[in-house]
Amino acid sequence: MKNGDIMNVDFIYDFGSLNAYLVHKVLPDISERTGIEFNYKPILLGGVFKLTNNQSPMMAFSGVKGKLDYQMLEIKRFVAQHKLTEFHMNEHFPINTLMLMRGAILAETENCSTSYNEMAFKAIWEENLKMDDPQIFADRLTADGFGFFLDRISSPDVKAELMRVTQQAVDRGVFGAPSFFVGDEMFFGKDRLLQVEAEINRQAV
Repeated sequence: MKNGDIMNVDFIYDFGSLNAYLVHKVLPDISERTGIEFNYKPILLGGVFKLTNNQSPMMAFSGVKGKLDYQMLEIKRFVAQHKLTEFHMNEHFPINTLMLMRGAILAETENCSTSYNEMAFKAIWEENLKMDDPQIFADRLTADGFGFFLDRISSPDVKAELMRVTQQAVDRGVFGAPSFFVGDEMFFGKDRLLQVEAEINRQAV
């Protein structure tokens, strides 16, 4: 990179992705080591699946003997390695995140994405809440000071923006979450975090 250039590193996420949550918890460590802040880019994962003819791992590998069991083992190892003691598998999984992701779009316009993202990830993957239940959703947002979102979250402009950024991600090559872009270099999955960090360091030279 040229002196003075700012490296662009994007984290493509949906709150309903367990792996996106796990990545969210360890990104601060990468930021501390590299000095680079990740740009959080919300998408609607269900929309990405439809646009790319993809499926969630739960569906795609449901008929593969041992595959889902191994994925859970790998998740346990990741949780233990990074000491993510607050993590709990959500008993309501999978959760429809449409309203939550619309909220993420609103949070960007209100300059409160950091606190909103933390609330949403925590509600699903630490507090075991069924965040696609309208009452639970409204109560949780209100409790954390986001109650003013509720009257705006289904507005046409918010709906359109979520559709736009989801299509934009697909146009960049995204087919699932979590995904990352270090400049123009794309990486997929939490198991690519070492490669993401290496690419950040490579481009920083």
